[in-house]
Amino acid sequence: MSTYVIGDIHGCFQTLQNLLERIGFIAGQDRLWLVGDLVNRGPRSLEVLRWVREREDQVLAVLGNHDLHLLACAFEVASPKEKDSLKAVLQADDKEELLEWLRRRPLIHHESERLLVHAGLLPQWGLEQALALGREVEDALQGPQLTTVLQSLYWKTVPVWGETLTGTTRLGCALNGFTRLRTCNSDGSMRVDFTGPLWETPPGCFPWFSFPARKPCSSTVYFGHWAALGFYQAPGVMALDTNCVRGGELTAVRLEDGTLFQEPSADLSPVTPDRE
Repeated sequence: MSTYVIGDIHGCFQTLQNLLERIGFIAGQDRLWLVGDLVNRGPRSLEVLRWVREREDQVLAVLGNHDLHLLACAFEVASPKEKDSLKAVLQADDKEELLEWLRRRPLIHHESERLLVHAGLLPQWGLEQALALGREVEDALQGPQLTTVLQSLYWKTVPVWGETLTGTTRLGCALNGFTRLRTCNSDGSMRVDFTGPLWETPPGCFPWFSFPARKPCSSTVYFGHWAALGFYQAPGVMALDTNCVRGGELTAVRLEDGTLFQEPSADLSPVTPDRE
C-alpha cells in the first residue's frame, strides 16, 4: 500500500484521473491525501467532489479556502465571484449531501510525523496547539457557528495570533492560518494581500515556514495554496500547488519514498463563470 499527497485540484477532474493513471493508483489499496481546494476555477468541480466523497475510505481531503468559499456561497455568506465555477455544484440534485460531507472535512491531519494542511501553520503555533485549534475550528464549522466563522474568510486583515483572542476572532484567525496563509509580517501577523513568488516577498515579510521565530514542528508539513511558490521542498515542509488550474501541472508525492509525479493540465476547456 502506498500513500500519495496531491496538490490543489481546483475542479480539474480529467487531470486528476490522468495523474492517478500515471502513478499507478490501486483502488482499494493505495491512499490519497489531498491538500484542499478540490473545487472552483476549473471546469469539473462537481465531478471531483463526487469522486472524492465516494472514496472517502481511502481518500483524505483537508479543507481549502475555495472549498470553504463554496460553503459560504451555499449558506449565503458570500456571492460567487466573477471567475468562480461553482454553479454546477450549487445546482446539483445531490448538493445537500455534498455540502454536508464537505463541511465535515478536517482542516488538519497528522499521522506518522507527517502533517497535511491547506496553507500552513502560523509561526506562533507548535504542533499540538495547531492540532487542538484544528479540532476547535472544525467543531465550529460543523455546528451553529458555521456562517459566522465563514465570514472570516473575507477579512482584509487578520489579527496577530495570541492566546488572549476569544470567540469569532480566535476562530477566524485560526481558520485563516490554516487556509489562507502564505507570508507573515515581522510582528507575526498574516499578510493576506501578497500572492506572488518567493523571490518577490516584500521587505519585512517572511514565508510562514521560514519566519525567524517560528515554533518548531517535529513533523513534515505538506501544503498547497501558494500557486506562485510552485513545488517547493525544504527541511520540514513540502509545497504541492503547481497551478494546474492555470495550465501548470497537478503534482503528487509518494510518501514512502518521496517519488514525485507531475501531470500536465488537461482541463483548459472554457468554463462559463457563475457571474458575467
